[in-house]
Amino acid sequence: MDGVTPAIRVEDITVAYRENPVLWDVDLEVPPGVLMAIVGPNGAGKTTLLKSILGLVRPAAGRVFIKGEPLSRQRRLIGYVPQRSSVDWDFPTTALDVVMMGRYSELGWFRRPGKRERELAMQALERVGMTDFANRQISQLSGGQQQRVFLARALVQDSEIYFLDEPFAGVDVTTEKAIVGILKELRERGRTLLVVHHDLSTLAEYFDWVLLLNVRAIAAGPVATTATPEMLAMTYGGRSAYLMKQEGGDG
Repeated sequence: MDGVTPAIRVEDITVAYRENPVLWDVDLEVPPGVLMAIVGPNGAGKTTLLKSILGLVRPAAGRVFIKGEPLSRQRRLIGYVPQRSSVDWDFPTTALDVVMMGRYSELGWFRRPGKRERELAMQALERVGMTDFANRQISQLSGGQQQRVFLARALVQDSEIYFLDEPFAGVDVTTEKAIVGILKELRERGRTLLVVHHDLSTLAEYFDWVLLLNVRAIAAGPVATTATPEMLAMTYGGRSAYLMKQEGGDG
């Protein structure tokens, strides 16, 4: 990578469930300061790859480096927005409390958040348009509002590298555009973002880099030169509906 230390480097990651490979010998280098999508068909291992990089899934083989160092030394650099469906939204807590949880890595678990943490959390809620809902129970929020709260929790960490697992799933168009705007703003500030994404029609509009994944890494690089019809066909096992639309066919 021309002498530049990758923000994320994955070497030979393999993950298997009950001896069935979910990821096989995946290599990936993510340059610093890019907004990168992970795309591929259902069952391609997109979420598993994200969780493997984060250390939430133990690989059968392989290594992960964050800015040239093992993950264990660099966790403080990372912000994570999980899939909304993986969260217990009935837990009795407010939007503001959820966002302040993002400060625990700085505080440690035995120091209570104070005025400074509350101010930072409110600023993060303001960035995602959720100030008016700060004291609302998270169970009372819509899907899009919940997603904005979790994005605010990641923002309040002020991380260098962000991992987001399908942040646009189940949200309305307004929320999706707001999230994209924040992700692009973070990229412009030099942050690196790795995002599990499923909508090929917005790939070029939202992202500048992409990983095409189907158990193996098919290709990775700038969207314009990587997400070609040929490479997408390899990734999805044939011509997807999106590709046929691009070619002018009706499928």
